[in-house]
Amino acid sequence: MTSTIYRTTVRNGVGESPPRPEGPDKATGNFAFASDLSADHMLWGALRRSPYAHARIVRIDTTPAVAMAGVHAVITQEDVAGRPVFGVLTPDQPVFAGEFVQFWGEPIAAVAADDLRTAERAAAAIIVELEELDPLVDPEEAERADSVFERRRIRRGDQTLRGEVVVEGFYEMGQQDQAPLGKEAGLAIPDGEGGVDLWATSQWIHSDHEQIVASLDMAPDQVRCHPPGMGGAFGAREDVSLHIHLCMLALRTGRPVKMDVDREQSFVTHVHRHPARMWYRHEADRDGKLVRVEARMILDGGAYGSTTPQVMTNAAVFGVGPYKVESVAIDAAGVKTNNPPAGAMRGFGNVQSGFAAEMQMTRLAEELGMDQLEFRRRNALEHGDHFSTTGQYLEGSFPTTAVIDALADIPLPDPVVADDPRSRPGGTGLTTDPRHVQRGVGYAVSVKNLAFSAGYDDYAEARVVLTGSGIEVETAAVEVGQGMVTVIQQLARTATGIEAVAVVWTDTSEIGSAGSTSASRQTQITGGAVFEAGQKVRAEVLDRFDGDDLNDAGVWRDGDLIASLDQICADGPIAHLVRFSHPETTPLDEDGQGNAHADYAIAAHRAVVDVDRELGLVRVLQVDTAQDVGKVLHPVALRGQIEGGILQGVGLAVMEELIVDDGRILNASFTDYLLPTFGDAPTVDYRFIEEPSHWGPLGAKGAGEPPTISSTPAVVAAISDAIGRPLSRAPVRPQDIVGL
Repeated sequence: MTSTIYRTTVRNGVGESPPRPEGPDKATGNFAFASDLSADHMLWGALRRSPYAHARIVRIDTTPAVAMAGVHAVITQEDVAGRPVFGVLTPDQPVFAGEFVQFWGEPIAAVAADDLRTAERAAAAIIVELEELDPLVDPEEAERADSVFERRRIRRGDQTLRGEVVVEGFYEMGQQDQAPLGKEAGLAIPDGEGGVDLWATSQWIHSDHEQIVASLDMAPDQVRCHPPGMGGAFGAREDVSLHIHLCMLALRTGRPVKMDVDREQSFVTHVHRHPARMWYRHEADRDGKLVRVEARMILDGGAYGSTTPQVMTNAAVFGVGPYKVESVAIDAAGVKTNNPPAGAMRGFGNVQSGFAAEMQMTRLAEELGMDQLEFRRRNALEHGDHFSTTGQYLEGSFPTTAVIDALADIPLPDPVVADDPRSRPGGTGLTTDPRHVQRGVGYAVSVKNLAFSAGYDDYAEARVVLTGSGIEVETAAVEVGQGMVTVIQQLARTATGIEAVAVVWTDTSEIGSAGSTSASRQTQITGGAVFEAGQKVRAEVLDRFDGDDLNDAGVWRDGDLIASLDQICADGPIAHLVRFSHPETTPLDEDGQGNAHADYAIAAHRAVVDVDRELGLVRVLQVDTAQDVGKVLHPVALRGQIEGGILQGVGLAVMEELIVDDGRILNASFTDYLLPTFGDAPTVDYRFIEEPSHWGPLGAKGAGEPPTISSTPAVVAAISDAIGRPLSRAPVRPQDIVGL
């Protein structure tokens, strides 16, 4: 196995849309994803999982599996040499269940065998005697019992203030799965000297490395984590899954070991979006000025902590949205249950509270008799204001009004319901009578923090190297399919003047962390490191040769070429390593006050839907958006992020939900867990607001998460508009529409 290198001969810098260098291989099936990896003399791994959501382990007998032909290793919690638990932020999840099982599908043992079928048969042959216990599955019951990972309190402003117009509501969000097409997979290869190399689905290989080393009780340089080809993530790969099991099996057998779970197992191998229950009260004066917002939130974190405290805190901090309000009181809890573990997913808490808050804003505008966008515009936060929940001074760009105005300028579609049955709710099944179809329009606005927050030391390292062949960019930032490699190339070209750029993905032993590919941070953080390192390489070359320009031919002075790239690098490559950090943030105090976030992005959405009120069917026709992006680096990739994020938000609004009964997932397949397809995709019109960030490279902001946050409430508000009564749940079910 070698480092991944992406090269391109297309020469485009920032602001253009060069094709992705790995695109042809992905389109033709020649790209190596994690599930495609293999090695000589490779074994296959499989896991024995719990059939219960909560149980006491009475006895484990691995003898039947060990005795099977072709089986090379069977391991349990007793074989963990180091720290028996792991966790992306707080170690609390056992490598294997020990005394108790805490969720359905929790690993109890692992097997390595000659082939996958034998490994699966051996795992099933392990004798596991369990005493089933009553699972704790109701999040409100968990909150009352103080089964809580963490609580967050926010108090700001005069708590005695009251408004004349009051809207109260209870809101619920089901559990959405990230549903990446690529399942959890990996390959561990022992190095013959007591160490191991690992390629496994991940969003942050340095975080994986820290957890693996601790559980294996090995020196850091004995374990090397490499970024593999990824088939999507959306937060599902931020936590360790198969990683420690793979390394343990490879070290035990002395041979490469591969795991590639099936789709049903994938649903229990990764975390999911937190289901939430939220109680809200909004108060305003008669002129439409927000006066007070009260909220109570419970987010179900499932069996283990993962990122629940941070997701719950984000839900609370963004529980008002991008609006001014004088008085705020929010209480949130992330609770521990025996439901499937929840963690990071696109939007990271903002999706849950943003849904409830925007449904409240829609209802309040109706109560006031005001235009939906005018009401939001009247209360919009802007640069120079203080954030309504944390009190943070907004020193960077915060163009809420510009985003709202840009959305308002996008034309609405033809108001006539189309005769084409493919455009009706229910599609070509011809179940919908056009007489029962009603059109609805809904709006929502959202705000998302960019990068890690609340005092976290958030940085990325990148090395830019000039050789005789051009530029090489070395990074550990994980490309999960979002197109980061292309943006890195563009930034390197613009910074150095060299068009020939290769991006080299290195392992944890060769470069420092780039942080997680999450929190909409990589364009700003890793992109910032690449841009700064590239500028330093260019400056050194120009200074060394007293030149005034640099390009693929070499260094120039007064229009004359004075040294080629080979001559510049005659004594070796010129390299600069940069650790790039965002502006300092601070932890929140006991009332939730502080400068918690380095940057923000605003998005607004308008959804147009047709609803069959008799059958409860919905067709999302159009979702338009305006988004604050700082600076457009790659227009086509940015549009792809926005359209993909909107479709994920549409899925959450009308169809995507894990059905969990007593802790067990009942629809753990792509047959039963419904995802929007190309046929469900709405028309999207968009506007980009380029108001530069105060610290991103060339003013760029992260753009991956905002499209998902306010698209969901916009769609639900549009359905509500069509049926003429409020809705309070996502996803909206047919019975919610018909009033059953």
